[in-house]
Amino acid sequence: MNFDYNSTRPNLILAEYGRNVQNMVDHICSIPEKEERNRLAQVVIDMMGVLNPHLRDVSDFKHKLWDHLHIISDFKIDVDSPYPIPTKEDMNVKPQPIPYPQNRIRFKHYGHIVEQMIEKAKGVTNEEVKQRMTLSVANFMKMAYITWNKDSVNDLQIIEDLKELSKGVLTLPQDTVLTKLDFRTPPPGNRGKTQVTASSNQKSNQNNKRQSSSNNNNNGRRKMSGTSSSNNNRKPYQSNTYKK
Repeated sequence: MNFDYNSTRPNLILAEYGRNVQNMVDHICSIPEKEERNRLAQVVIDMMGVLNPHLRDVSDFKHKLWDHLHIISDFKIDVDSPYPIPTKEDMNVKPQPIPYPQNRIRFKHYGHIVEQMIEKAKGVTNEEVKQRMTLSVANFMKMAYITWNKDSVNDLQIIEDLKELSKGVLTLPQDTVLTKLDFRTPPPGNRGKTQVTASSNQKSNQNNKRQSSSNNNNNGRRKMSGTSSSNNNRKPYQSNTYKK
């Protein structure tokens, strides 16, 4: 007796459509009449759209379904597709490797962009524009330093670093006052904690307000009930006048 297990069946090319769609596509490939293949292929396309409704959110999802139909048939199905028929070579194209930058950065807390800005400023011929660009680069270097080191920095150190990076081309007077920065950001690990703590404190304050309002309402009800009971226990009014 032979048992039919998934381990003995051929592997599914696109498992999200299931075994039945795979069998139907294989059956379409074996039909000799092309008109019948086209009719059944359209039926299978409609069924594939029902099985994967999330593809309706994709732009031109019909094109995606027809491409999946050819992929499921291992590019062997011969039908009239309303879209360009893909090939196996087009689907198996390897992406081009992304070159990794191999820049040697002199001061890593300033970054490679600062070095590019310095090279750009060095090529300026107008001395007035060059001096303004030098001051702007120095202010940017100060911001980058405080961003990464989280400490205050002396302006003289920024001026010396700029002179060293530019090899003495870009210089500023020793008494130059750069832009004052108070850049204090919490560490990345504590941002979520502070937000969660603030939200929890807000929720606890709301709960305390609700409890206090409910307690005030209960106390008011108790006072009202006590007043009504005391009024019920009072004796009827008796006149103090005597009969003559």
